[in-house]
Amino acid sequence: MLLSRRLHLVRAKVAGLIVALACGLGVPAPVAADPISDLQNPPRDPAALYPTPLGDRWFDAPPGFENAAPGTVLSSRPASVGPLLTPVATTQLLVRSSDSKDRPIPVVTTVMVPLTPWPGPGARPVVAYNTAIDSLGLTCVPSWTLPRGSEIELAAVQILLARNYAVIVTDHQGPHQAYAAGRISGHAVLDSIRAAVNSPWLGLAPSSPIGISGYSGGAIAAGWAAELAPTYAPELNIAGVVMGGAPVDYRILLGSMNGKNMSSSLFLAATMGVAREYTELIPLMNDNGWRLGMIAKDWCLAALAPPGVVAPIPVEALTDVPNVVDTPVVQQVLAATRMGGQAPTAPVFIYQGQQEIWIPREGAERLFGEWCSKGARVRLEELVGEHLIVALSGLPSAFDWLNDRLAGKPVAPGCSTN
Repeated sequence: MLLSRRLHLVRAKVAGLIVALACGLGVPAPVAADPISDLQNPPRDPAALYPTPLGDRWFDAPPGFENAAPGTVLSSRPASVGPLLTPVATTQLLVRSSDSKDRPIPVVTTVMVPLTPWPGPGARPVVAYNTAIDSLGLTCVPSWTLPRGSEIELAAVQILLARNYAVIVTDHQGPHQAYAAGRISGHAVLDSIRAAVNSPWLGLAPSSPIGISGYSGGAIAAGWAAELAPTYAPELNIAGVVMGGAPVDYRILLGSMNGKNMSSSLFLAATMGVAREYTELIPLMNDNGWRLGMIAKDWCLAALAPPGVVAPIPVEALTDVPNVVDTPVVQQVLAATRMGGQAPTAPVFIYQGQQEIWIPREGAERLFGEWCSKGARVRLEELVGEHLIVALSGLPSAFDWLNDRLAGKPVAPGCSTN
């Protein structure tokens, strides 16, 4: 009874807080004929929860695109990325892919190929570098940030380009920005690789050795691509996958991020992103859930993170369903978004912070054990530091390991750890 009363008070405070956060952060409320009325009495229209379109018709899939095979290039255009030290030819591709439930969707990927010829042997290696988009709006994705010089992970991309690799950076959350819905990200990455290596005019080849990389939110895409590749895209020549700080099981994050600390607002945003993909979650939302979804639908990471410092709100405040996490629908979605179901055939390098608070090492250790038990080749390195420190300190060894795989150096069978 006491817990129920406290949760009721939290829900009452959240309604006012959501609107206050929107005003305090300078983020506009949803565009509508009467936005204040819509916040007071949310219209319960799922379309109100999706990001605002950019108004660029190039992102629209052509009629009949669903009949094309996954990985088909639907459209292309030249692009620019900056600032880079390595001269490159940059192309954006609109690619036919599949969402988490295998429905056809278009995704955008940015392909950067150094102008310096690849000296060989073999075809030029390709690295699918996945940024931690961790956002709900369409101005937060790499196809938007890379041409405008605002991509915060550009330094990592530059390191790979300096090694004369082609680099692919995909809007892996899909057209509705399904943040944290891992299967769609895995499909988007694999189909973007397919599109790039099967477009000879880009200077790449189907035989190109492929690396896949990502940290934190980017590791969601990298890990799911590794796990899905054997059945979804077995023809790809994936030489190795590196992933760090990976959110592999959201049950664990319910204990470490949900209403606990400054990361709680990111957990709420991830919940909204998953609900965009698994719409069976939407009916569980109360008015506060709808308010948050409508206000934050276009927010990028810089706007999503601060509210967690001001007011760590638990996801339970956005529903009136008792013990919502234990309901069958939520349990099914938690199972569907959990890595570990099948083993990658490509070797994998996992790095993780020993003092990680937001994304505990338990997840990486469990995934390591499950993949290894299924016959995968996995290296797990646990480093001193928390999430942000290891994002930097773990990158050199991860990229060195990936460099060896792209050079054709084999890994020993089985698994190892430090």
